[in-house]
Amino acid sequence: MAEAPQKVMNEAQKLREELQHHSYLYYVLDKPEISDAEYDRMMRRLQEIEAEYPELITPDSPTQRIGAAPAAEFETVPHRLPMLSLNNAMNEGEMREWYRQVLGGLGLDADAGQDVRFVAEPKLDGLAVELIYENGRLVTGATRGDGFTGENVTQNIRTIRRVPLRLRHGAPRLLEVRGEVFFPLREFNKMNRERRERGEEPFANPRNAAAGSLRQLDPKITSSRPLSFLAHGFGTIEGGPEMPAYSDVTAWMAKLGIATIKPTKICNGLHEVIHFYNDLLPQRDDMLFEMDGLVVKVDDLSQRERLGARSRSPRYAIAWKFPPRQEQTRLEGIFVSVGRTGALTPVAMLKRVNIGGVMVERATLHNQDEIDRLDVREGDTVLVQRAGDVIPEVVSVVPDDKHESRPKFTLPENCPVCGSPAVRPAGEAVARCTNISCPAQIEGWIRHFTSRGAMDIEGVGEKLVKQLVDKNLVQNPADLYRLTHKQLASLERMADKSAANIIAQIEASKKQPLDRIVYALGIRQVGEHVAQVLARHFGSIDRLMAAPEEELSAVHEIGPIIAQSVREYFSRDDIRQLISDLKELGVEFPEAQAPPPQAAPFAGLTFVFTGTLEVMTRDDAERLVADLGGRAAGSVSKNTDYVVAGQGAGSKLAKALQLGVNVIDEAAFHKMVEEAKKA
Repeated sequence: MAEAPQKVMNEAQKLREELQHHSYLYYVLDKPEISDAEYDRMMRRLQEIEAEYPELITPDSPTQRIGAAPAAEFETVPHRLPMLSLNNAMNEGEMREWYRQVLGGLGLDADAGQDVRFVAEPKLDGLAVELIYENGRLVTGATRGDGFTGENVTQNIRTIRRVPLRLRHGAPRLLEVRGEVFFPLREFNKMNRERRERGEEPFANPRNAAAGSLRQLDPKITSSRPLSFLAHGFGTIEGGPEMPAYSDVTAWMAKLGIATIKPTKICNGLHEVIHFYNDLLPQRDDMLFEMDGLVVKVDDLSQRERLGARSRSPRYAIAWKFPPRQEQTRLEGIFVSVGRTGALTPVAMLKRVNIGGVMVERATLHNQDEIDRLDVREGDTVLVQRAGDVIPEVVSVVPDDKHESRPKFTLPENCPVCGSPAVRPAGEAVARCTNISCPAQIEGWIRHFTSRGAMDIEGVGEKLVKQLVDKNLVQNPADLYRLTHKQLASLERMADKSAANIIAQIEASKKQPLDRIVYALGIRQVGEHVAQVLARHFGSIDRLMAAPEEELSAVHEIGPIIAQSVREYFSRDDIRQLISDLKELGVEFPEAQAPPPQAAPFAGLTFVFTGTLEVMTRDDAERLVADLGGRAAGSVSKNTDYVVAGQGAGSKLAKALQLGVNVIDEAAFHKMVEEAKKA
């Protein structure tokens, strides 16, 4: 193949630069200078050149947005800094309480004229992602995942035209951009019209459609869908300019070619935030994207460091949600569902209604007390809302002349699934089926046991669980580990390969950590966090099972209600037999690391890490401190014992020097760790 002439090489380079320039004008500045037809003409010419001279193709060429061949599965990507979720404020009162906490955390007095500068921006309802640029080139795109580890969707991210493959002049060594992948509402509605015309099922709502489109194994499918991207934050920055405020960072990112959320407003104090919220609320249906609230963030980055974060959410930011979307419809009937703990929950069957882009046919009525409070009856016209824009619920009854003539609804005295008595314990709002062998309870238990936060057995969905229970193949979690390939392959819509994959997933689940197993057991009152607390405190399943109620309630964060629930659970003969069976079937129940004793090497010491560490991640270093009995804090104070300063350390280092806190480098920290381990 002939080498490309210099003239052609120059033309290709010029086309790449012009296409990148016009993408920036179109997607970031919203000021296109050329027509779509002219842009397409330049793109076709570049494609022609690269087809004739493949050696001229560069990874960041605008032609390379349809990535590689379909992936077998997504790899995982650890986030250098956690992608935290936001706490919600549902009304102005909750916003004022958050504002009071921010002022208190910063030691400010509003009455004395001291206030905080905030940045307020629309809360885009999309899929959170992180884009990683190294020396200006996009190298990784990942989903938020669990906040600490996401899925590598780089090839699919590259297909989104609003995502620059290469940043403009002045890019740093490393830039982690956080933002949302979403469907523009206009494009979403157009796509659904076209799907209906083709006889295809339309997508339920923009967010789910965006999530499903980004997680396609074939990037060509993602490329065929009109996804977009807007940035609203950042992670690690190395080699960038000194920027004291979040608004400085977003303005700088826009200059690099990264589209950011608009409109945003700098607000001096809460009163300006409230005005912006009230201005934005009527515009929610006219925006480019689905918007379900306002995100309010402290602008000053040093103030953010002082405020710090909780385990899963920052203290310096909050999402002020818009009022839930509501619609009227007819309540056509009420049925009772039975959950994994035997709870009987009344569910409203509704005349199908569109609420905020989601077709709703069912809504929760919670319990008998709520039915009585609403005085809701079959045949009523009711007001339904998606609480938090997600879970449908009946809000009120719309009065009419026939309401009083309709019979009131009362929960049955017996379980609608198995016929056993349903009992409402004193002091509780929920009635429960008393039969622990009830098929509905078993189905719910198995679905919980196999869920992602528990044993994470992929492929065991609701329909498969129902078949397994109906055919009496599974009556408790241990039976999952007795399933054979032949049994699974004989089920409806189950091919040999699918059966083999599920058997492999079940086998792999035997090696889960203890806290996930404890959570998977489905103990009432025990969520993921409480399961972690119990596993770490007791260290083994046997010690946890033997713990008396008094010892359980004495554990930090447990308390008497959880303690009673755990004690009652492990006192059951069927549960003790279940644990024994799981062990015999190969579930490992590994020992969990107990909290370090008070005499641990780092007991009483507080460490703060700043800058970039070279040998390990900041998360790993903080876990190491905790394992040795110390505490890792997010901000520097007079109570800090050591600040470990890595490359690019900034305001935390400056504050440590100001306060006279001991500052050490990473090598000195590792030396301390080694000496502590030898002690």
